Amino acid sequence: MSFAVGFIAAIAFALLAPVLQFMARAFAWSIAPVILLAIGAIVSHGFGVVLGVLIVPQFRYWDAASIFAFCVMGYVFAFGAVYKSVSLEILLSLVDRPERTAPLSEVVERQVPHLFQGRAKILVDGGLVEQVDSRFAATAAGRNMAGRIGRLRRFFGIGDTGLYDFID
Repeated sequence: MSFAVGFIAAIAFALLAPVLQFMARAFAWSIAPVILLAIGAIVSHGFGVVLGVLIVPQFRYWDAASIFAFCVMGYVFAFGAVYKSVSLEILLSLVDRPERTAPLSEVVERQVPHLFQGRAKILVDGGLVEQVDSRFAATAAGRNMAGRIGRLRRFFGIGDTGLYDFID
């Protein structure tokens, strides 16, 4: 029964997470989507623990937690795969066109700069870079973040290209 409680908590997360994302957009919250996912996970996990303690005579926390964590990580992985994906934005743009095609030059000249300007705005809004004239410069927070990300990339064996480049 503890496994069922973990699954119920995961369902609660799957219902709560999109509601939090929608509310963030509707009320213009400046909370990062990943923070909203974390809040949703904490709230739904707490719900699952309370539910388990109340309805399961011999509640086994780790059984419930394992199912919950597995389901939530699957959700987070899927969310991350489609959130701000440049490739998917290009694909969606092509599908939305009546002829379902576009010359590569048009994609490169029109869509790609817009996508990367959006990424640059996220970095500026997050205080990681600042615009100096027509150039960008990393702030102290940005340099700190880049250092942490570099260490994580090395730890996971990810090369400079973001692909699995083990030549270094």
